[in-house]
Amino acid sequence: MTSLVHDLPAGIPEWIETVGRGKISRLHRHIARREAWVVDVTRPDGSVLEGFLRLQREEDRVDPRRLERETRIVQALADTDVPVPQVHGWNPELRATLFERDPGRADLDKVDDLAQQRSVMEDFMRIVARVHTLELDALALGDVMQYMPTTPVECALNEVDLIVSQWRRFIDDQADPLTVYSLDWLRRFAPDSVARTSLVQGDTGPVNFMFQDDRVSAVIDWELGHFGDPLEDLGNIAVREFWNPSGGLSGLFELYERESGIPYDRFRVRYYAVHQNVRGMIPIHYICENAHPRESVAWYLCYRYVGDRATCEMLAAAMEVPIEPPEMPEDGGNSDVLADSAIHALEHDIAPALDDPFAASRARDVQTLIRCMDRKRRYGALLDQMELEELADLLETKLTSLPDARRSFSAAVEEGRLDDAAVIRTLSRKALRDEWLYAPAVELYPARRWSDFD
Repeated sequence: MTSLVHDLPAGIPEWIETVGRGKISRLHRHIARREAWVVDVTRPDGSVLEGFLRLQREEDRVDPRRLERETRIVQALADTDVPVPQVHGWNPELRATLFERDPGRADLDKVDDLAQQRSVMEDFMRIVARVHTLELDALALGDVMQYMPTTPVECALNEVDLIVSQWRRFIDDQADPLTVYSLDWLRRFAPDSVARTSLVQGDTGPVNFMFQDDRVSAVIDWELGHFGDPLEDLGNIAVREFWNPSGGLSGLFELYERESGIPYDRFRVRYYAVHQNVRGMIPIHYICENAHPRESVAWYLCYRYVGDRATCEMLAAAMEVPIEPPEMPEDGGNSDVLADSAIHALEHDIAPALDDPFAASRARDVQTLIRCMDRKRRYGALLDQMELEELADLLETKLTSLPDARRSFSAAVEEGRLDDAAVIRTLSRKALRDEWLYAPAVELYPARRWSDFD
């Protein structure tokens, strides 16, 4: 153990060895937004337990049972025909789960064979259909789920209400116009019917399942699992395919309808794509402004500004509102010799000397953050002024500060005084400017576009 470098909480390595009945022979941080570790335990007979460690740090108090819920869902699904990884152990005191490490791949977007992509996605849609038709009582998850919807509106809005309750103070303090409007839009356009209440993964689609050859080998990442409208997961799939293009979505939702017997509705899938983005963006906005140094802020910036633009585009599609890109600033002042020097040192002197993949990834993150800081210094004030002027035009009043403008916008949304099309166009221009401003981070997921679906 002394040769292993890590910052795991005290007691976790010893617990892993107890669960694995051996000694840790491999341990390194997995490169991902959510903290995870790759771990091997070698037993006295020479066999190796190949594990995947998830943990929930003490500072994560918004949903303290998140990892426990994920673990219980995976354990419950192990008794069904839904492929999930084995749970080797769960420790409630350490808030850690040791999962089986599936030997397959998660990067379907990196597969060049379009026929293989299609086969995997079709297999995945059949699995989603099976998940959605499971009997909830048989899963025995009621004690870890946060609610059981009783009406169609609750199916649509319970998860939204939960997120808002967890982040209410931040939402009110930030008064982000897109968040404020989107939450109002979700309430006004919530579906008034539902085929059934199902277990939904809540963040499902490419990257959140493993595949081998042309079949799904394990569905992973159930941390947002809950009970709700099964079509919510179709919106989630559209979102994840946006981030991880995997051959498109044409015909897949019709396949789901045939396999599940649950009717497909295009508007509702668009609704739930907005739903997923808004729920996901609230904590991401928070982390971008309050991140622990352990977090990969560069990735969160990418998720935030690409995600905000994607939300506006899906709102526009759902409401059939055409949007046009705004003009971007042409001159933002001189470059910064300090930023240029730091970027050069990271790129040419530090990164090439790093052998550890996680350290090299963090060095790239630092370079990205410096580039973003420099662009914000050069263009930030100008873009803030553009947002202020556009909000003043939308509200038809004179405004002198951006915080006041955002609060006035929130009040106007609450009072129902604004035209949806005008709001969507205004918010879309802001989102496109923000995405341009944070271009160095956005390049982590370049050229992301929504796939068409039936």
